[in-house]
Amino acid sequence: MSSDLDQAYDYCGRVAKDRAKNFYYAFRTLPSAKRRAIYAVYAFCRYCDDVADDDLPADEKRRLLAETRERLHDPRLGSEDPVFKALESTAGTFGIPRRHFEEVIRGVEMDIEAARFQTFDQLREYCRLVASSVGLICIELFGYADPAARDYAVDLGIAMQLTNVIRDIREDAARGRVYLPLEDIDSFGYSERELMDGRNNESFRGLMAFQTERARRYFDSGARLFPLLSRESKACAAALHQVYSRILNRIESSGYDVFGRRIGLSTGEKLLLAARLWMGSMAPRPSWRRGR
Repeated sequence: MSSDLDQAYDYCGRVAKDRAKNFYYAFRTLPSAKRRAIYAVYAFCRYCDDVADDDLPADEKRRLLAETRERLHDPRLGSEDPVFKALESTAGTFGIPRRHFEEVIRGVEMDIEAARFQTFDQLREYCRLVASSVGLICIELFGYADPAARDYAVDLGIAMQLTNVIRDIREDAARGRVYLPLEDIDSFGYSERELMDGRNNESFRGLMAFQTERARRYFDSGARLFPLLSRESKACAAALHQVYSRILNRIESSGYDVFGRRIGLSTGEKLLLAARLWMGSMAPRPSWRRGR
């Protein structure tokens, strides 16, 4: 019979399988202990995101996130919740600083408090909290020796979140949110009103091309993370990088048709990509002998 902790991890695994559409197949490349740990991390982040996105009064969202913060700092408060039970085990096993989980909550709170960003610096700070903090959690699971891995994990998180910002413009506008920096919108002669109306015109495409190139620079920096990770974890990080960078490429090739449809990769594409990267990372390294 499985223990309560095993059942908590199993619950988080079901959450990841049901909800982590762009992450799940990357997660599957990890060995079992790291895989179930990352499921717990995902389930926690998913819970926080759902609070922010739910149709609840702002005060109730703040209350739920404050309660979540209390559970982080006093494990007894979350002892009956499978997500927090698994998360507490994961944080202890892998030595994950609690401040990273705290930053996830702070980032989600920004979704409640701020629906606009005037500058890219403000957007970057939001991305750092909601995405890079997750990257910093993940590399503690993955394993690394060089502290430079932390900087590259931050940049990969920013790249992935910027891709979300570009891809999800329509859905975010429906919630009254505009994540694109207002100074960028203005500089390209576009307007918030046109964005809310779903206008894909020349000004919008110029704005999107600018945002796309910015995201690519962060992807390029984030790719420097892979050689610094443990061998068994490289495929997971590389798969996440590849899925999101390919989504960005597909958005660009569509003429930035983000108002008409949600652009992504098929399940088959993600599965094949993760399998290829896993096999490449685990293949025996060739031994070379100097010829006579």
